[in-house]
Amino acid sequence: MDTVKNNSKHSTTVMRTMTSVVYMVAVAALCALKWCVPFTTTVFGTNIYWGSLGFDAVFCAISVLGSIEFLRAIDSGNDAHTKRISLAQRTFTIAFCAVTVPLYVILEITWRAGLLAMVCAFAIYFMCLAATSVFDHEKSSVKGTISCVFCMLYCGILSSLLAAINHLEKNSMAAMLVLIICTVFTDAGAYIIGTIFKRWIPIKLAPQLSPNKTVIGAVGGVLGGILGAVVAYYIMYLCGGINTDIFVWRFNEVYLEFQSENIHPLVTYVLVGLGTSILAMIGDLFESAIKRECGIKDMGNLLPGHGGVLDRFDSMLYCGVLVLLAFGTIIA
Repeated sequence: MDTVKNNSKHSTTVMRTMTSVVYMVAVAALCALKWCVPFTTTVFGTNIYWGSLGFDAVFCAISVLGSIEFLRAIDSGNDAHTKRISLAQRTFTIAFCAVTVPLYVILEITWRAGLLAMVCAFAIYFMCLAATSVFDHEKSSVKGTISCVFCMLYCGILSSLLAAINHLEKNSMAAMLVLIICTVFTDAGAYIIGTIFKRWIPIKLAPQLSPNKTVIGAVGGVLGGILGAVVAYYIMYLCGGINTDIFVWRFNEVYLEFQSENIHPLVTYVLVGLGTSILAMIGDLFESAIKRECGIKDMGNLLPGHGGVLDRFDSMLYCGVLVLLAFGTIIA
């Protein structure tokens, strides 16, 4: 019995490792595409960076697949009968999650109106959901409608914010590096430090939601996020150059511009890494809360050893808000 259990655990570890390797290779390829393919055309006075569209496709996939996983989880919940969702509501919800990222990107690179388009689309789809709840009440419920609205926000809007990071007018590449590296390092730091020290410091972080997560693991996650920010900083530093009058790193039209005269950019990176690591762990715990509420282990099985799309990218969806604020306002 123990042999079967050990073999199963070993097989899961191997699958998880292989999926992680494929994930990192894909991310590296997308970063290289964004970094090395400069703009090739101009539309309405706006330079279109074709290399950035690879990440847009991934974010759109996260939005759509995540919405499907979320609605499936709601169906499997213990109170699924009180959260009735009609076919029309499912269609509107998934359609919104499929439309919102491309809509944001197209309107942002043409008229810089991506945010307005996203808000208007959300309002229209929300009214459609409300209408179906009224006219198809036998097959839907208020709780089900609220679940659909939350799905639109969680999967659709947050994925669009990732696309917004990808299309920042300044510091886009730097912001993407921080987002990706910090979330990966936070997860790795929490796992490594938690595994090594939990026998001596076994204090649970959130035992009702995720019994395996410990406080010492969370400390490791914070340290990992800060380390990831430092790594992202030096990647930009080594691939560019530095101007002592204004901190600017440039490589093939990719640059970090930092105009503060009082704070070194590395300090700002560390602060962003700290905040990102905390949000990453909150996002992970919130995902655990959803799964516990629905009585499921994973949101899906698309990624062997990791579960579903939301199991892999829940932290990134949360971290995108902070990274967008930091690189869209503070570091500019």
